[in-house]
Amino acid sequence: MHLPQLYFASPRVLPRAEKLQGRVVVLDIAFAATVGTSVSFELTTKPFLDALGDRLAAWVDHHDHERHAEMARDPRFVLATKAQHGACPEMVTPELVRQVGPVDTIMTHVDLDGLYAAAKWILDGREPYPGADDDARAVDTRVGTPGPIAIRIDRALRAKFRDDQLKRAVVQFLCTGMKPGVQDDLIKEAAADFERRDAHTQELAKRFTIRGRVAVVDTAGSQGQFDKTDLLLAGQAKAPVSIVRDSGMLTIAAGFDSGWDFVQLFELGGGMPTRVTIPETKLDDVIAKINTAPAPVPRERTGALPDES
Repeated sequence: MHLPQLYFASPRVLPRAEKLQGRVVVLDIAFAATVGTSVSFELTTKPFLDALGDRLAAWVDHHDHERHAEMARDPRFVLATKAQHGACPEMVTPELVRQVGPVDTIMTHVDLDGLYAAAKWILDGREPYPGADDDARAVDTRVGTPGPIAIRIDRALRAKFRDDQLKRAVVQFLCTGMKPGVQDDLIKEAAADFERRDAHTQELAKRFTIRGRVAVVDTAGSQGQFDKTDLLLAGQAKAPVSIVRDSGMLTIAAGFDSGWDFVQLFELGGGMPTRVTIPETKLDDVIAKINTAPAPVPRERTGALPDES
């Protein structure tokens, strides 16, 4: 089994292209949205693409972005929306891996479906275990119930999302048969940390206030770490849209198939329509726009998503 170099990145924080060896495949990393003036497709994604040049073997991603259309004629770009593919691993097929050919570096997103996609690429497009694609989709969409392996890995990653050693351990664990050993121990330890963080998240969830269509929570003064995704989901259980106010910013979220398009509503220029981050000074304006906007039309799920029945 060939193990290429692994590099972990996010849409807003891309490495210098020269740090990546040889032919590169990019997995589960969205094109940068336009947020303020410091991070955008033109300032972040495009310079990386230009610097990488012909060394880009493939870019596989499932996050909505208006610049996808510009890449339609370049076969290296395998792009979809979240409604078409709830997670990236299901886009990594044996045919695609074979078509792209050998790669020297996999640059992937830092979350579970990014790591599952990397493992699947290393395994020539095969799932690391039966149902892994379904698990990745359930975790990334928060629709359906993932299996115990994915639950433990997801909790571990969310507890230590900056720990690249843990991310490498997850990929190696998946690629080598998920056996007991060092990688398994690292995942177990991080998952235990998540349980402690989850208790604080649940306490913060009690602070939500409802303002029309919006559930809002301010994390100011809270002690200890919390999981922002779970906190947003707790808000969505109380109102169609949830907002977490934290460290000077507002993270605004709704269900991925809800029909909300915050990028358009707040004129942000690009990014995921159902989860955006903007400065906290705009809180009242944000809530007013959400509450006076026309009711959204839920998106049809065109990809193979879990049965919610």
